[in-house]
Amino acid sequence: MKTVRAGAILLAGTMLSGVPVMAQTAQVAPTGGDAAAPLVAPQPVRTIKTLRVEGAQRIEPETVLSYTKLRVGIPYTAETLDQALKDLQASELFADFSISGVETGDIVLRVRENPIINRVILEGNKRLKEDKIKKEIKLAPRQIFTRTAVRQDVARIVELYRRQGRFGAVVDPKMVNLDQNRVDVVFEISEGPKSKVRQINIIGNEKFSDDELRGAMYTKQSRWFRFLSSATSYDQDRLAADQQKLREFYLSNGYADFRVTSAVAELTPDKKDFIITYVVEEGPRYKFGDVKVDSQIRDFDNDKLAASLPMKKGDWYNAKLVETSIENLSQTAGLFGYAFTDVNPDFQRDKDTLTMSITFNIAEAKRTYVERIEINGNTQTQDKVVRREIRVAEGDAFNSFQVRRSQDRINSLGFFQEKLEIKQTPGSAPDRLVLETNVEEQSTGSLQLSAGYSSLERFIIQANITQRNFRGKGQELRAGVNYSAYSKSIELGFTEPYVFDKNVALGVDVFRRDYNSFNYLGTTRQTTYSQVSTGFQVRAGVPLTEYWSLSGRYGLTYDQVGLDSSFFNADGSCNFQQAGRYLCDSIGNRWTSSIGYSLIYDSLNSRLRPTAGHRFSFSQDFAGLGGDVKYIRTRAEGAKFKGLGKGFVFSILGEGGYIHSLEGSRGPGIDPVRIVDRFYLGEPQFRGFDIRGVGPRVLRVPYIVNPTDGTQARDTDRQRFVDDALGGRAYYLARAELEIPLGSGAREMGLRPSIYVQAGSLWGVTRPLPSLTFTQRVVNGVPQFNKDGSKTLDPLPIKDKDGNQLYQVPTNDATTADKTAGQTTTCPTGYSTTGVGGCVGTSANIALQNTNYAEEQFYLGTWKPRVSVGVGVNWNSPFGPLRIDLAKALVTQPGDDPKLITFNVGTQF
Repeated sequence: MKTVRAGAILLAGTMLSGVPVMAQTAQVAPTGGDAAAPLVAPQPVRTIKTLRVEGAQRIEPETVLSYTKLRVGIPYTAETLDQALKDLQASELFADFSISGVETGDIVLRVRENPIINRVILEGNKRLKEDKIKKEIKLAPRQIFTRTAVRQDVARIVELYRRQGRFGAVVDPKMVNLDQNRVDVVFEISEGPKSKVRQINIIGNEKFSDDELRGAMYTKQSRWFRFLSSATSYDQDRLAADQQKLREFYLSNGYADFRVTSAVAELTPDKKDFIITYVVEEGPRYKFGDVKVDSQIRDFDNDKLAASLPMKKGDWYNAKLVETSIENLSQTAGLFGYAFTDVNPDFQRDKDTLTMSITFNIAEAKRTYVERIEINGNTQTQDKVVRREIRVAEGDAFNSFQVRRSQDRINSLGFFQEKLEIKQTPGSAPDRLVLETNVEEQSTGSLQLSAGYSSLERFIIQANITQRNFRGKGQELRAGVNYSAYSKSIELGFTEPYVFDKNVALGVDVFRRDYNSFNYLGTTRQTTYSQVSTGFQVRAGVPLTEYWSLSGRYGLTYDQVGLDSSFFNADGSCNFQQAGRYLCDSIGNRWTSSIGYSLIYDSLNSRLRPTAGHRFSFSQDFAGLGGDVKYIRTRAEGAKFKGLGKGFVFSILGEGGYIHSLEGSRGPGIDPVRIVDRFYLGEPQFRGFDIRGVGPRVLRVPYIVNPTDGTQARDTDRQRFVDDALGGRAYYLARAELEIPLGSGAREMGLRPSIYVQAGSLWGVTRPLPSLTFTQRVVNGVPQFNKDGSKTLDPLPIKDKDGNQLYQVPTNDATTADKTAGQTTTCPTGYSTTGVGGCVGTSANIALQNTNYAEEQFYLGTWKPRVSVGVGVNWNSPFGPLRIDLAKALVTQPGDDPKLITFNVGTQF
């Protein structure tokens, strides 16, 4: 009998074709004996006579053979051929493969190569950019296509979406066949909704409510008012972090035995939301027992150190206070030069009395010295720029306070990425350490070309170029041009912070500023006075201590103050009625030569975006070192910043100033300090008020004359009032502000909202003389009043600059040679070619009278505060920095101009 056995083995998805059936003879047991198990004859062994490859296009036949162990002249069996097929499959180069010629020994490997990828196309991805996906997947153009790689890339894309909180994302891969054995790989992506956390359930909590515990977690429940927060998205890593946050919360409230026994996140059937459930065991609440310090460092007094710790016996146990105590003890040791102090708390838990006694063990340590200071990562900035900000030198005793101060100073440069840390690594001996400063350069040059719109200046065109780290030496070079409908300026500046490598700063500014003051007549903004300032300023500064510094300056400015031509009479004199006497008294050209100084205290941890520290400055400028203007201007500013945790930053800022004239009287009703030198207050410093909307001002209220009967009435439309700010000699302004953190998504957009309250005032100016004084009409000895209760006014005679009454000639006078109708003259009768005297002619002229009645209302300001509250947001938008404020003026004074909404785009604030 014969048995038949298949000599070919099928591989997954591939058939071994052309292998004949090989018969094997069964061995029969000898007669007369016991039947024995049949013996299988050995499998015949053949030798490979020839070996060739068919079907290869891109891959050389020798390369195909190199993936197998088949060679001409070697014996082969079914197992040998089976292994060759497995080797070809493992290469992932072929879509199909088979072996023929097994019977004759003329072996042929037939292969069909995997196609080459022409393109990898992503469709349907909106929430994840294409570049973020393609850098994570393996498939790429000109690579060999394999189904294994496709499956792996599908898994990678799905995982990317899960990290974004989109657990319903589906990726459908498709292959488009092209000529020349090429394919396009298309990943059709259905992103699905972002999986939110619908509910957070907590089981086992008795001492604290669910809301209290949820408030301690990173993850938040999805609610409509959290539309800007990323904390409502499910994140598996955040699940573990929230368990730690729960533990921290309970440990900070005395529950030392607290533990989370279970944390489960379940995806809802619609795959849109997650429901998270925590099971907790609170345990009993502990109090602090004895708190001791056991220091092996002889310089320390254990009792004094223990007394300085924030916790006391009998207080509720708080793990945060323990961490704070460890940090404080380490910092105290660092102040004495012990850099590598080991502070270990030893807990003694008494479950009977529910007390937790702690002994802080400070191991013996040697005083540490700075062996070396290394600066790494600065590719552009010179080493000396960083080293001069470090407050310890090589060879000095280590001081942790000075190291932290060094970090703050380097961060304040603004040349490197934030959160720089100076690492302490062991040196060549136990009492030596290396301060390793690893910096990461960031762009310090900026070129801003922008057009924007401001509620202050309407359309703005701005071009500024600044290099804050010029040539890598920490020098600042800047140039700027600004143009708007009401202001134009060009400025150049240079600052050298360390002259000749000495701790002395020197700078110079050159400028020309063309500013047009304005007021509103209705909704039309009209220019009042113009001020063109051209000059320069030289600055120098030196440090007095680590926090105190002194700076001085000298400036020379040429001011040209003028009025629009519409404010002048035909004879060139200033028209008091049109401009106001207070503006007419200000025109003229003058030189201002001033010298000043500033005394500054600065302990801020960053000059760019401070979160802790103080700043105070006191400045005085004396004008009168030559020139035409003499005054003393004094200003003081102060600020305090404090981080409240979780990204909240609270700040209090205050400033004030006073200017005192050193000149004599400039005439009755004229303030000794010129209008262009006074202080002004309003938007944008004082939010809730219009620009220059606080302090002394004049309102010119027009009268309406009925042409029919000549009756008068005071205009009630405030938009037709002329509103001019007069400025003041004294002011103060204070602000308390809380910066509110947002989610990571909002932070990436550059959004920084805040709420604030402000109070301030501006006052102190001489009451101007009225521009025109109308007298009340009297009939038969009875003063007359209008229907609205205002005084009925008599017209004023119009006079020339010498006080002579002016007349208008009504018709041509036949006795004169020239036509004189409509001409102005000082002759009551006839006409004078010289203007005064020598009147000829007989015409009865009409006396000119001013009937443009207007009442001037002066509000000279008061020291009493104005108060506003508001909310604002800073946004580093693609169009430039933007600030929007919604501020309500709660307390105002007569004459103030409140304003609810203000915004600025394209300008710095």
